[in-house]
Amino acid sequence: MGFAESTVFNREITPLTAEDCLLVFDRWKDKFDFPPHFHPEYELNFISHAPGVRRIVGDHISQIGELELVLVGPNLPHCWEQGDCRSAKVREITIQFHRELFDDGLLGRNIMQPIRDLLMRALMGVTFSEDTIKRMQGRIEKLASLSGMDAFMELLSLLFDLSTSRNQQTLSSTTGKHDDFYNNEKIQQVFEFVQKNYMRRIKVEEAAALLHMTEVSFSRLIKQRTGRTFVDFLNDTRIGFASRQLIENNDSISEIAFRCGFNNLANFNRIFKKRKGTTPTLFRSDFAGIRRVN
Repeated sequence: MGFAESTVFNREITPLTAEDCLLVFDRWKDKFDFPPHFHPEYELNFISHAPGVRRIVGDHISQIGELELVLVGPNLPHCWEQGDCRSAKVREITIQFHRELFDDGLLGRNIMQPIRDLLMRALMGVTFSEDTIKRMQGRIEKLASLSGMDAFMELLSLLFDLSTSRNQQTLSSTTGKHDDFYNNEKIQQVFEFVQKNYMRRIKVEEAAALLHMTEVSFSRLIKQRTGRTFVDFLNDTRIGFASRQLIENNDSISEIAFRCGFNNLANFNRIFKKRKGTTPTLFRSDFAGIRRVN
C-alpha cells in the first residue's frame, strides 16, 4: 500500500541548475518532516542512525533499519517520515543528478550496461542490502567532500559498483506517473523564460504572449502539463533558486527573497514553508553540513 489518493505531491524544484552535474547534501538532523514530493532528477539517499523511519517510495511503504540507501528515479513520489524513529542525531547524505547526465550514447556502450539497467530499475526505486551499504558508506561520505571532476568520477564509480551489488530490491510496483514537464516544446519555452526572468515581476499575459496564446489557453496548458497554475510554477522556481542561495551563501533571508523575485518577505516565508515544510531559517540550518554543486 502506498500514498493515499488524497495525498498532495509537491513537485520539488531542486537547487540543481542545467549547468550542474550533481548536488550533494550532507547533514545531521533530528526529525523527518519534508513532505511527499517528486522531481525530474535521480536521487541517491543515504541515511544512518534512523531505525523506525517510514520510507515511502511510489506505492511502497516500510520501516527502515539502522542504515538506508535508496536510488529514486525521475518523478517517482517519495519521502521519509518520522514514523517510530526516536534518534535525535540522524545523518542524511543526498546526491541528486540530472537524468541527462548520462546520455543514450554513453549508456549504450557495453561497459555502461550495468549502470543503464540500474537507472531503469530506479524508475521504481531501488534499495540496497545492509552489506552493500556498509561497503559503500565511506565512499558516499567521501563524495560529500569532493568537487568538480573528482565528484563526477566518484559518482560514476559508485553507481557502477551499486549496479553490480547483490540483493538489490525494487520498491514500487509503478513508476512516476506525473507528466514530464520538459517533453513539450511550448512548455520548454516557458521553462527557459522563467529560468532567465524569475527575479523580476512576470505577468501571466507576458508569458502567454511568448507562446502567442491567450491567457485562458495558456493557463489551461500550464495546468494540464504541471498540475499547477503559472503563478504556482513561477513561485516553485523562485523557491528553488532561493533554496540554493540559502545553502550556498550567508546573505540575509530578506536579500535572498528580494533577489529571487519576492517583493514581500512575509509572502516569501509563507510560500517557502508551504513548499518546503519548514521555514527559510530552519532550512538553512538543516543544510549547514557539507554541500557541493558541481
